[in-house]
Amino acid sequence: MSIQWIQQAINYMEQHICEDICYDDVARQVHMSNYNFHRTFSLVVGMTANEYIRSRRLTLAAQELRTTDLSVIDAAYKYGYETPESFSKAFSRFHGSSPKQAKQNGARLHLFNPLVIKITLEGGSIMDYRMEHKEQQQFIARVKAFPNESINDDNDHSVPDFWTACHEKDLVEPMRQLRAEGKKDLYGLCGPALKSETHFNYGIGVLVDADTDMEGVQRLLENGYTMWKTEPTDYAVFKCMGTDGDCIAETWNKFYKEFLTQTGYEQTEDTDYELYFEKGESGLFCELWIPVRKV
Repeated sequence: MSIQWIQQAINYMEQHICEDICYDDVARQVHMSNYNFHRTFSLVVGMTANEYIRSRRLTLAAQELRTTDLSVIDAAYKYGYETPESFSKAFSRFHGSSPKQAKQNGARLHLFNPLVIKITLEGGSIMDYRMEHKEQQQFIARVKAFPNESINDDNDHSVPDFWTACHEKDLVEPMRQLRAEGKKDLYGLCGPALKSETHFNYGIGVLVDADTDMEGVQRLLENGYTMWKTEPTDYAVFKCMGTDGDCIAETWNKFYKEFLTQTGYEQTEDTDYELYFEKGESGLFCELWIPVRKV
């Protein structure tokens, strides 16, 4: 089975994803016996054709439940399940959230993208994300402007160096001390890189709300800190798992190559940010919050 035939099989599955098909039907399309197709596809792709179809259907079902008025019952029948109960069980096992929860902000969802055959296989991996809505927020931050071209320069370390400098100059801890115990999370705030501007702003800060010492905020504002405000926005939220900032770059890469191309969202010109938890889960470097809207 050549790479071109694998792509042909994948294309057929994608074109008929909501129809009553299984790997037997796909095998006929590429003129192979069921056994040879099943074995070869599984060895090359790392999953069976039926697993691929199921994962793609559950991904598409989640996106449609999330962004439209499609009911759970209609989604079950549309995506090939005999009963809403069987759909709900499969959906919950795959996503970690129920179909009803998928319609709400904060639901944990998996993104399983179509495979694209080039020299290697791309996509077809699970990318965890959730959608959140935030009303207007404000932060107190230490802010610096950076050249727009530094965003896409893998060899540019100016933002990490800014973090190092702020820690060395003891500019971060005074902000954290403004927050109540257990709520001293740090934010890496990134303003949009606008075509009309040569630089973008990046800030290191903390949330300003009812749990923040406002007198302390005022003192810091008088000493070179900045109040950073965001507008009401929907965010796609991704967990960056790793020990250093490389996992952030990897997540951004997947966001552009996989999330945007498959979900029908686009990034907006609002603040994106990294959220560094005071007490985060094991292996979590930060959460990446990216402002998006449905196209």
